[in-house]
Amino acid sequence: SKMTVKAVKMPCTAPNVYPKVPDGGWGWTIAFAFFFVEALTYGIIKSFGVFFNDLMESFDETNSRISWIISICVFVQTFTAPLSTVLSNRFGHRLVVMAGGVLISTGMVTASFARNVVDMYITIGVISGLGYCLSFLPTVTILSQYFDKRRSLVTAVASTGECFAVFSFAPAITALKEQIGWRYSLLSVGVLQLSIVICGSLLRPIVIKEQEEVKAQPPEEPAETKYMLENEQTRTSIESIDSGVEITTSPSNVPGKTKAEPKSEEPKEHVQIHVENNSTPPEPKTKLLDFSVMRDYSFICYAFFGLFATLGFFAPSLYIIPLSRSLGIGKDHSAYILSAMAIAEVFGRISAGWVLNKKPIRKIYIELICVVLLSVALVAFPFASEFWGLMTCSIFFGFMLGTVAGTHIPLLAEDDVVGIAKMSSAAGVYVFIQSLAGLAGPPLAGVLVDTTQNYSSAFYSCAAGMVLGAVFLSLVRPCKAGLCRRQQPCAEQSVAEVVLDPPEDFIEMDIGKAENSGKGCDSV
Repeated sequence: SKMTVKAVKMPCTAPNVYPKVPDGGWGWTIAFAFFFVEALTYGIIKSFGVFFNDLMESFDETNSRISWIISICVFVQTFTAPLSTVLSNRFGHRLVVMAGGVLISTGMVTASFARNVVDMYITIGVISGLGYCLSFLPTVTILSQYFDKRRSLVTAVASTGECFAVFSFAPAITALKEQIGWRYSLLSVGVLQLSIVICGSLLRPIVIKEQEEVKAQPPEEPAETKYMLENEQTRTSIESIDSGVEITTSPSNVPGKTKAEPKSEEPKEHVQIHVENNSTPPEPKTKLLDFSVMRDYSFICYAFFGLFATLGFFAPSLYIIPLSRSLGIGKDHSAYILSAMAIAEVFGRISAGWVLNKKPIRKIYIELICVVLLSVALVAFPFASEFWGLMTCSIFFGFMLGTVAGTHIPLLAEDDVVGIAKMSSAAGVYVFIQSLAGLAGPPLAGVLVDTTQNYSSAFYSCAAGMVLGAVFLSLVRPCKAGLCRRQQPCAEQSVAEVVLDPPEDFIEMDIGKAENSGKGCDSV
């Protein structure tokens, strides 16, 4: 009865209740919101390069010091992922995403009044970076809860908001800068990002309520609770005040000592206490951050995959233009190469979602194939010596990047990794581990470029990280299968105990019944 009161207390924020994962319903609204959240977070981060030259001229800083703005932002975004998980489990996804939208807008608007690059580190790097984390991760987590069979396809399509944002925001911001300057343009971007609050308000929580529980409720509710033991029919009829459910069970389901005499009040009281304890079990406490996933070997391997694969996510986008310029390719043609990479990423995300949506299919193996092909694409870049060679490599890399980037976080919800029940905590820990590579990857590639005076070394380092990631990804499924085999005997033992208990009750009741019938015959 207490649970019913809580559900009715706040109807405006009440969760959507479904008998099973809807694979649609309000989930389509969540996917729509995720599309714009993706565009206003990662889309803006990838388009921020249009401000680089303006910031270098205004603050009289080097390219390296200006690039630390986005490096700090990305690091804070991924490093604070466990905090996002804790806050989402405590206050709900909706409130956390709305707060993240406010932080992002506040950081961007304040950055438009910055007087030096350190102010940008604090406003965009720390404040907006924290907002990006609070906005993105809870949205993709709750989206995965609304879909099961279509999860991969819907998440992949919705994540293309990032790619479309790069197409639209970069030229739009460039044109806006020519009219009102970079400061007012940055201010306009911050105001636009405030719309994340609207997207967050659409994230209604979801509760899966088993259909059997609904069918078990009769149309009428008894006025009082009564317990009756019938010896001839050997059954127990229980009517509950709280739930209004009438359950008829065989003697095997009567707990305790069912051989008690019907006229005795003490056995009835004993049965009543036992049934109340079983009918209203205490609600399990939701852990704010479940670190038990760190004991799952399959998740550990998957986390190492994310750690090393992240080394190859960002470097090509940073170094493809310098590499093309070093080969004598013009500035305009270099921009075409980067645009082609973004277009191919859109098709890669959609294609990966379509393939992973097919049944039956082992999704973890499809991801492994994509990672291996992504490693091949990274190795191919240094062998390109002219425009069309780089264009081919960029298209191939962009397509394979889309297949991995759009699916590696949603795959946490698959049973081969941790499952949907632990996805929220697993995503926080997973992205936190990724932050280490996200912070160290670009500087490491930069050191190699400065040492060798060759941009090809950056692509080789990314390929090496991606290969290591593929090795750990190949171990995820064997680790999960090994754990299942070790847990199977325990499960069989518990099932055997449950199956063996009822016959004893039946034997006792049958013996008692036979004795009574024997006495009746003797009396006759």
